[in-house]
Amino acid sequence: MVSSNLSYIIEPLPDSEGYHLIYRSEHLKLPPRNCGFEHSKPTARDWVPQFTNQTKKRPRRMKREDLHSMKYVELYLVADYEEFQKNRRDQDATKHKLMEIANYVDKFYRSLNIRIALVGLEVWTHGNMCEVSENPYSTLWSFLSWRRKLLAWKNHDNAQLITGMSFHGTTIGLAPLMAMCSVYQSGGVNMDHSENAIGVAATMAHEMGHNFGMSHDSADCCSASAADGGCIMAAATGHPFPRVFNRCNRKELDRYLQSGGGMCLSNMPDTRTLYGGQRCGNGYLEDGEECDCGEEEECDNPCCNASNCTLREGAECAHGSCCHRCKLLAPGTLCREQARQCDLPEFCTGKSPHCPTNFYQMDGTPCEGGQAYCYNGMCLTYQEQCQQLWGPGARPAPDLCFEKVNVAGDTFGNCGKDMNGKHKKCNMRDAKCGKIQCQSSEARPLESNAVPIDTTIIMNGRQIRCRGTHVYRGPEEEGDMLDPGLVMTGTKCGHNHICFEGQCRNTSFFETEGCGKKCHGHGVCNNNQNCHCFRGWAPPFCNTPGQGGSIDSGPMPPESAGPVVAGVFSAIFALAVLMLMYRCCKQNNKLGYLKPLALPSKLRQQFSCPFRVSQNSGTGHANPTFKLQTPQGKRKVTNTPETLRKPSQPPPRPPADYLHGGSPPAPLPAHLSRTARNSPGAGPPVERKESSRRPPPSRPVPPAPKCILSQDFSRPRPPQKALPANPVPGRKSLPRPGGVSILWPPASRPQQTRPLAVLTPKVSLQKHSRWKLGQKDPGDKNKS
Repeated sequence: MVSSNLSYIIEPLPDSEGYHLIYRSEHLKLPPRNCGFEHSKPTARDWVPQFTNQTKKRPRRMKREDLHSMKYVELYLVADYEEFQKNRRDQDATKHKLMEIANYVDKFYRSLNIRIALVGLEVWTHGNMCEVSENPYSTLWSFLSWRRKLLAWKNHDNAQLITGMSFHGTTIGLAPLMAMCSVYQSGGVNMDHSENAIGVAATMAHEMGHNFGMSHDSADCCSASAADGGCIMAAATGHPFPRVFNRCNRKELDRYLQSGGGMCLSNMPDTRTLYGGQRCGNGYLEDGEECDCGEEEECDNPCCNASNCTLREGAECAHGSCCHRCKLLAPGTLCREQARQCDLPEFCTGKSPHCPTNFYQMDGTPCEGGQAYCYNGMCLTYQEQCQQLWGPGARPAPDLCFEKVNVAGDTFGNCGKDMNGKHKKCNMRDAKCGKIQCQSSEARPLESNAVPIDTTIIMNGRQIRCRGTHVYRGPEEEGDMLDPGLVMTGTKCGHNHICFEGQCRNTSFFETEGCGKKCHGHGVCNNNQNCHCFRGWAPPFCNTPGQGGSIDSGPMPPESAGPVVAGVFSAIFALAVLMLMYRCCKQNNKLGYLKPLALPSKLRQQFSCPFRVSQNSGTGHANPTFKLQTPQGKRKVTNTPETLRKPSQPPPRPPADYLHGGSPPAPLPAHLSRTARNSPGAGPPVERKESSRRPPPSRPVPPAPKCILSQDFSRPRPPQKALPANPVPGRKSLPRPGGVSILWPPASRPQQTRPLAVLTPKVSLQKHSRWKLGQKDPGDKNKS
C-alpha cells in the first residue's frame, strides 16, 4: 500500500482470523538467504516507493505488433508438497502467497512492457506429482515433463514450480535459456528461501528472465547499487532483493524477440481464468466490461471511460490492433505481418478489436531452404548461433570438430549435464548437439564473461582450429543457468533429425508429416496443428477455392484490382508514347528535315528520332538547330536564340562543323567581300566540289553551338511561296531560290570587317559536294 510518500506492507496475522499485520516498508527484515553469495552487511533500505513510482504511471498500450508492444505471459504456478507443508498445510495461505509472488513478478516485468497474467494455480496437497529432490537438474527436467501433460488440458505459456525443498549448494533456481513459449522447456524451478513473497518473486523473475534469453549481468550493465538491491539478472543476489532490469537485459530481450522467440505472448489472456478476481482498472478486459484502460490517473485512452470501464459515446472498441479511432477494422485487414520465415501473418476478423493469437509454423517444418527446421517460431542454424557468440563473419566448424571435442565429456566438450549435474559425453550421433564449434577470426567471444576454447585437429593433412566458448562462472553460481555454449534445442543435426535435450532425434515425434497431408499441398500446418492455406484456397483443409488463411489467424483479404488497373494504365501510357515517337519520326521524314516538328523543347529532346541518312533526303543533319528556312532573299536559323553584338566588335567566326569533324571555312577574300557588298541581289553562281560521302557518326549528335547570324531581332516574314518539296532523287544540284545571301552586321562606322559565312548543311545527293562561296555551280552551264 502506498500513501503519499510512505509505503506500508499488509499481510495476514499468523494464527489469527480476520486480523492483519501492517508495518512500514523500512521495517522489513529479510533473512540472509541468497543465490551465489551472501552480503556481509545486509541493509533494509526502502525501495518500495521508488519501485511503485516506476510502475504506477506506466500506461498500458495496445499497439501493433513490434518489439515495444505489450506482451502477455500466461503463467501457471505450482506449489509442491514441501511448500504446502511449509505454509502449515494451509492451502488457502499457500495460494495467497503464490498470488503475491505473481503480483510482484508482474510489477517487475512491466518496465519491459510485459504483463504476467496468472491463469493457473495448483497446490499439491497429497504428495508431489513429479520427482522433486535436492538436485535442481533432475527436479527441473521432471517438472518440465509433467508440464507437457498439463498442456493437454490447460493452455498456458510458462509454468514455474515453487518448492519448499532446499537445493544442493547455493542454487535457488534453475531454468532453460531462450525457452519461453516452448512446449518442452518453457518453465523453471524456484526454491522458497524467504518468508516474504518478494524474495521468491525476485528469484522467479530471474529464472523467467533466462527463459526470455537473458544471461547474467556483466560488471558494466547494472547501475543499481548492491545496497539498493542490484539488478534482477545479477548472478548473485542478497537482500534487499533486486527489483529492476537494465539496458543489457532489454537488448538481450529484443534480440530474442527479433529472432522469433516469444511467439505466444501477443494474445490477450482469457480473463475468465485470471486469478485475483475481476476489477475495473486492472488493465484486463473482463466479463461485464466494455473496456479497461487501467486506473483513472494512468488512462489516456480516448475511447474508454476509466471510471466505469465503458466505451465512450459512438465508440465501437477501445483496445487492440484491430481497433482504429474507436472503430473496428474490416475483416481481412492485416494486423500482424509475417516477421520471419517460420512466422505466419494474422488478419482482423471484423468482430474483435484484438488481433488473433500469433501463430507460427509447426515445429519441424523445413526452413532456410531445407538447411534448418522451425522450432518455436525460430529458424535455428549453426551459422546464426556462431554469429551470436562471435559476431559477423563467424561460421560453423567442420563436423569433425564436433566429434573430436564433444566426446570428452568435460567442461569444454559435452552434451549438457545429466540428472546429477555432471557433464555428459556425447555419442557420435549426438556430437552436433553438444558444445557448438565455430570458426572466427575474432580474439574472443562477444559476451564479456565468456572465454574461447580453441582446439586444433588434423583434417585432410591440414590443421583446423575449432573454437568453442565457455561462460565463466564461479562454483556457487554454476547451477543457476544451463550452458549458453551448447547447440540450441531445435537445431538441425542431420537429415530429418533435430537437437533435443542434448540428443540428435528424429523429427517424427513432431508429427509434422501427418499434419501436412491434411492441407492437400496448398498450405502449411501452424503450431495449433491447423492448416494455414495459401491464397486461393479455403481453410480448414485447403481443398476448396477461397481467400486463404486459417481458422486461427483470420481470413486473408480478397485480391485487390489495384495492380490490374495499374498495369492497364501503364500499357496505355506506353502505347501513347510509342505512337508519339512514331508520329515524330514520320513527320520528320515527311518534311525532309526542312521543318522541325512543333513540340516543346523537353519533349523534342526526349522523343527525337535517331540519326539516319537517307538517299532521298536533302541533308544528313537531324538536329533542328541546323535546319534552315529559306524565305526570299534571306536565310535565318530557326529555334536559335540570338544575342546582341556591339557594332565595334568584329563579327564572330562561324562554328566548326561538329557533325563531321570539319573546320570552319576560311575567311572570304577581299574581292569577294566587295562583290557581295555591292551586289545585294543574286550572287554569282558557286561551283561545287566533289567530295566523298562521309559515314554516319558512331555516337549521338552533340548539342549545336549557338551562332549569331544576324542583328535582325524582328520576327521573320513568312515565305511568299511554298517551301520546295523533297528533292528529286535524280537531281544533281540544289535548288537555288535566289542565290546565296550573306548576312552582314549593321555598319555603324566605315571600317573593314570580315563577313560572316553562312553555315550551310552538306548535301547528300547522287554526287556529294560542298559549295564554296565564289565558285560556280557546274549545273549552271546546263541550265544556261
